[in-house]
Amino acid sequence: MFDLPTLVIILIIVLYLLSSIKILAEYERGVIFRLGRVLPKPKGPGLVLVFAPIDRMVRVSLRIDTLEVPPQDVVTRDNVTVKVNAVIYFRVLDSTLAVIEVSNFLYATSQLAQTTLRSVLGEVELDELLSQREKLNVRLQAILDQHTSAWGVKVTLVEVKQVDLAEQMIRAIARQAEAERERRAKIIHAEGEFEASDKLAAAAEVIQRQPSAIQLRYLQTLVEIGTEKNTTIVFPLPVDILSSLGRALDQLSGTKSPAA
Repeated sequence: MFDLPTLVIILIIVLYLLSSIKILAEYERGVIFRLGRVLPKPKGPGLVLVFAPIDRMVRVSLRIDTLEVPPQDVVTRDNVTVKVNAVIYFRVLDSTLAVIEVSNFLYATSQLAQTTLRSVLGEVELDELLSQREKLNVRLQAILDQHTSAWGVKVTLVEVKQVDLAEQMIRAIARQAEAERERRAKIIHAEGEFEASDKLAAAAEVIQRQPSAIQLRYLQTLVEIGTEKNTTIVFPLPVDILSSLGRALDQLSGTKSPAA
């Protein structure tokens, strides 16, 4: 049998070994510092032995993390002040670099995203900011990923979440959109009139070649008027009849004047 001091020592050793056991999840890695020097490869997942105080372990998650950039005051290239916020999706690819190259990669990525958002969006106009978000998202993602790759962090996606405009600017954009719609309506109406004039000119040529076609058109007009329930009857009078009557009256007046 062991005496009491030996049992105490054995108990301390057992407790020390139990406290040295660390379990890392599948998405976690442990960067081990042994006497202040980092080991070449991170540990995990699974069971890991960390012998304190010789070893010190820093847990790093490899899952995709989401970082919301707070609203930033941005002045666009056409001198319009807007508030823009964004969402960044990133993950750690190299846990060793994420620990030894930067003190807090989450805070560093957040600050870098804010400054990059202001600088990139300040180089574009308001119309481009509102209509070409996909292009700006790709540009922001490329710039952020270029800077964070040295930290072992991969920026997978950047999305401009919301663009807040001043009330005066919203009214100006609404007036601009209304004027644009009116311009398009006038152009469409003019194009319709132009096409209608072409068709009328073609119809006039057909009627000129076939004079009887105008009589058929008169009859068709009477049929259309007759289908409507009204008491007014409109009879179209050909213009050539009036011109013939005018010539006849001129001839009649010319024959009477010599006799007088």
